Amino acid sequence: MIVVTSVNGRVGIEAAVEILRAGGTALDAVEAATRLVEDNPDDHTVGYGGYPNLLGQVELDASIMDGRTLQAGAVGALQGFRNPISVARRVMTDLPHVLLVGEGAARFAREIGLQEENLLTPTAEEVYRQGLSNQLPTDKQDWLQDGIQSNLARLTNLAADPEHAAGTVNFIAQDRDGNIACAVSTSGWAWKYPGRLGDSPIIGAGNYADNRYGACGCTGWGELAIRCGTARSVVLYQRLGWGLETACYQAMHDLVVAAPDPANAMMSLIAINREGRPVGMTTVPDKTYVWMTPDLQEPVEEPRLHVELQKVAERGKE
Repeated sequence: MIVVTSVNGRVGIEAAVEILRAGGTALDAVEAATRLVEDNPDDHTVGYGGYPNLLGQVELDASIMDGRTLQAGAVGALQGFRNPISVARRVMTDLPHVLLVGEGAARFAREIGLQEENLLTPTAEEVYRQGLSNQLPTDKQDWLQDGIQSNLARLTNLAADPEHAAGTVNFIAQDRDGNIACAVSTSGWAWKYPGRLGDSPIIGAGNYADNRYGACGCTGWGELAIRCGTARSVVLYQRLGWGLETACYQAMHDLVVAAPDPANAMMSLIAINREGRPVGMTTVPDKTYVWMTPDLQEPVEEPRLHVELQKVAERGKE
């Protein structure tokens, strides 16, 4: 039994492990842990207090996957509900669908009895306003006044800030029966175009779990993970017989073709194999990840393996 998470998942990992200790399922563990991160107003990349889109609206994405059955549920661009992971799980269990977005996702959240609220905290709103103003050239500042509605596409290219909010939370758990589950939740790319979805709600891109081989959750530039199917690739490469680290390295190397500038392509992942052995990998130096098993008293934080995509790209030209 094990729980693996990104660093910002530390606030939820012990709750997940306690569920496993008590004989609970991997699905219950990853959902409960993710909810704790979504509830944390100090984490501006997930849930309540997340950074908003260009219009100042907090839009949340999440997905959950059951490695035993390959069932999955996801929501995207969900407004007004702080726990998209629980909405995603109910999509998986209650509907014949995998993904609901926008008002459809919000309608379903209301139908299952979740409480609607304003997710934009004063702190996040202030950073949003300052961020837009600071990133736009002087001659484009008028776009933030009367012209913002008609300049959204141009504003997105100038002001959207993946660096400011690339802190998607990932959880992977394996329970005593060997069942694996993976959960991913995010408020997405800061100051994004309204309705933008990254990889977090896309099964196969930001999230994938299969008891037979392992699981993977991704964080970073979601568009790259979508183009390359990164989470599914990690699991598929293990299915082909590759070791866990080799599978992760290859999935990261695949990003080179899709990245306009490999030197600045941000991607991090956590993964496990079917035996429950964890690994973390990243294109950003000095990043860490966290894991914990029921026999431990506290989580273990370890360095992620570092991949320099620019060097990978240069080797590919030789």
